[in-house]
Amino acid sequence: MQENLSQSKDGRFFLGQNELCSTQWAWRSKGAATTEGTTPVTASQALKDLARTRPLQQLVVGIIGPRNATPEQIEAAEALGAAFGALGLTVICGGRSGVMEAACKGTHRAGGLPIGILPGTDPQEANAYVAVPLTTGLNEARNIIIVRAARVLVAVGNSPGTLTEVAYGLHFNKPVIGVADAAQLEGVQHTPDAAAAAEAALSRLLMSLPVIQAD
Repeated sequence: MQENLSQSKDGRFFLGQNELCSTQWAWRSKGAATTEGTTPVTASQALKDLARTRPLQQLVVGIIGPRNATPEQIEAAEALGAAFGALGLTVICGGRSGVMEAACKGTHRAGGLPIGILPGTDPQEANAYVAVPLTTGLNEARNIIIVRAARVLVAVGNSPGTLTEVAYGLHFNKPVIGVADAAQLEGVQHTPDAAAAAEAALSRLLMSLPVIQAD
């Protein structure tokens, strides 16, 4: 997924022939521009380098998963939150317990911004690690807000509610990464562990940025 991502000696990033414009978070189409002399990089390397000079909070990753999570799923969600939080990304989730709380915990402790989209109208429903609790009063219908707000989704485990979020994600053409027994649906990119899921999500995050024409 990331074999065409590269960096030039002067610090610019390319996806194929397109150059990253981080002020707009888009790829500028360079037509026949050459990328000779660039070095292949991973998505995590690129975003880590970018984070040194600019905030990455505009890049929103959704972590979804069940309230009744297994220890493996809790561990994976916290590791994912930590990986995204360390880069300064915004992590959005349902804001309550289980996978959601673990994701917020990892994000918060790593210095990222965890946002909880709550089903009710009481901000006190949020877990202790949510930095921004957003109440909706929409009950489970709030799942569509999570999906719409995220640029990429990581499904940790599965449940009926999580399955609706995965389905919404696929319907709206959002990249969906799966780990720790996520739903086996066509279109979900399954990964063996949290580290692989984080790298896959970051790669798909960069690939999902729009392409605009160079001036």
